[in-house]
Amino acid sequence: MKQVTAILLGAGARGQIYANYAMEHPEELKIVAVAEPKTSRRIQFCEKYGILPKNQYESWEPLLAQHRLADAALVCTLDDLHTAPTLAALDKGYHVLLEKPMSNTEDECRAIEAAARNTGRVLSVCHVLRYTPFYQKLKELITAGAVGELAAIDQIENVGYWHQAHSFVRGNWRNSAETSPMILQKSCHDLDIILWLMGRDCERIASFGSLRHFTPENAPKGAPARCLDGCPHSESCPYYAPKLYLTDNIGWPTDMISTDLSYDGRVTALKEGPYGRCVYYCDNNVVDRQMVGMEFEGGAVASFTMTAFTTDSARQIKIMGSKGQITADMGTNTIVLHRFGEDEPETFRIIPPKASNNYGHGGGDYCLMRDFVRLVQGQGQGDGLSSARASLQSHLMCFAAERSRLSHTVTEMSEFLSHP
Repeated sequence: MKQVTAILLGAGARGQIYANYAMEHPEELKIVAVAEPKTSRRIQFCEKYGILPKNQYESWEPLLAQHRLADAALVCTLDDLHTAPTLAALDKGYHVLLEKPMSNTEDECRAIEAAARNTGRVLSVCHVLRYTPFYQKLKELITAGAVGELAAIDQIENVGYWHQAHSFVRGNWRNSAETSPMILQKSCHDLDIILWLMGRDCERIASFGSLRHFTPENAPKGAPARCLDGCPHSESCPYYAPKLYLTDNIGWPTDMISTDLSYDGRVTALKEGPYGRCVYYCDNNVVDRQMVGMEFEGGAVASFTMTAFTTDSARQIKIMGSKGQITADMGTNTIVLHRFGEDEPETFRIIPPKASNNYGHGGGDYCLMRDFVRLVQGQGQGDGLSSARASLQSHLMCFAAERSRLSHTVTEMSEFLSHP
């Protein structure tokens, strides 16, 4: 199979993870150009991948104004900057790997799906959970009838107190006006995987949630605006920034606060950048807890809980049917099937692909890239597991859930699915 060439738009955390496939499998994928606004990050990336100076750009516009430089474009910009480069790349003839969410607006999601359909290019949305051996096994068991008629699914996303503070209080996705609602940015994975496991359309949604804890009203007495400004609660506060960023770990999430990961460089980042702020004095507005209830065609139901207030940061799921139940923990990669009437359950230990040590999401990142490269090598023959067409409905479910949360009403999915 021929080597696939690609350009990368956005060399942040997700862009670097997907590009890593080119380091691991250089015979399959080569990154030939990059657009990244942060100079130090762009320089480091280009040195690592040997990108020629003429193919280094500060923004995606001049890169996509050129003639097509590669087979594919990896669009890993911030949420509100997904649509324009994706449409431009498709128009230029690139196959596209698009980081989730597709867009932070319903109309733009529809426009991306239509463009992918009309151009005939491969467009894979990064719903990485679909690609994990963990969820693949759950899908296999459901399809094989292991639990009989599917009745209900209950999924919990344990965000983790430290992850919430890093990404959704201090970090890039803290404010829905700048990026997306949290149900779309963080949990579109979850609604998508529930939809995929159900294998039928969602008919109605109700959702509840709010931001209650990470607000100025909950700040400890005397807490300063920045952790390093002499906080009297440094010992007792679990969100004290040095506890997370001034440790021996310089991998994720620490490597997101600065390109200078020396101790002094990290101290400077905490003194001057967003990650050193007190979690109670940030400009965040996304929820720190949310629940979604769903009813699907045929009467099956599902519930989803997203919460910041957990120690671990892994997903757990329970699948209930007429003949049995499945309980599964992605953190331990364990699936337990208990058929009704049988004393002993059957346990499956899921082993992610070896290469997943360099990726995340239980091997999903790696398997997504492997699938995308294969699709491009085949010039788009066949529909990918997370095509724009396949992903559009779960995005619409997120918009419906957010409408329900804000309006305190049940949202009928027909209002979204019947859109021309």
